Amino acid sequence: MTTISIWRWPTPNGLPPLPLVAALCAVLGAMWFTASLVEVDWVHLVGSLGKMAAFAGHFLVRPDWEYLPQLFDKMLETIEMTVLATAIAIVVSLPLGVLAARNATPHIVVYRVVRDLLSLMRALPELVWALVFVSAVGLGPLPGVMALALVTVGFMGKFFAEAIEVVDHKPVEGVRAHGAGWLQVRLFAMLPQALPDFVGTVMYILDHNLRAATILGLVGAGGIGYDLVMAMRLFQYDRLILIALAIYLVVTLLDRLSDQLRSRIIHGARA
Repeated sequence: MTTISIWRWPTPNGLPPLPLVAALCAVLGAMWFTASLVEVDWVHLVGSLGKMAAFAGHFLVRPDWEYLPQLFDKMLETIEMTVLATAIAIVVSLPLGVLAARNATPHIVVYRVVRDLLSLMRALPELVWALVFVSAVGLGPLPGVMALALVTVGFMGKFFAEAIEVVDHKPVEGVRAHGAGWLQVRLFAMLPQALPDFVGTVMYILDHNLRAATILGLVGAGGIGYDLVMAMRLFQYDRLILIALAIYLVVTLLDRLSDQLRSRIIHGARA
């Protein structure tokens, strides 16, 4: 009886509501009929599992340990690009996020202009912006940092604005009632409430930027990306396995760091 009750919906008959079932069927039907537009062939997909397994088998090789010093240097360059681009984006996107929040912006026109600006920044992927900056400043990590920072401002500004828009209005009214000014209300009433979301957003962006930075090497924008692409083109699986493992370890460490920071901030706020 306990197992059956778990699957019962909070409806009089215990079944899913009809509008939900109809909407789900409509979505699944639309996906089925439009699968040909994106060339989704389920038979071919199932038949290609063997090829995918054969490709994965190439990674069962002895790693090229002599490549480790070069891998360390390239990964360090990628991490530096990621951290620097994210730090620049935080400084720029925090005031833009305040101006892009409905409950914090000084005027609706400012809100709309900043929102459109953030949309423009994230409209194109990092790889396209990297091509633009490579043509402007040349090859190297600098165009990669510029591309990552620009796109990150677009995403982070939007995330910051949405975090500010959902803060509790009672502390805001309390600070305002004590005679606080426009900037003081935002600094001491809104931003502290949104701080846990800010930290989570920053750590997520770090994770994203690290993975994005590995691809920017494809267009000469620095980092481990160039070695990754060349290892795939030259079938150097002994190097490719080390590159993939290094990226995985760094991303995992960032994830653990994010959990600890959020936990400390949340528990500290409750205390």
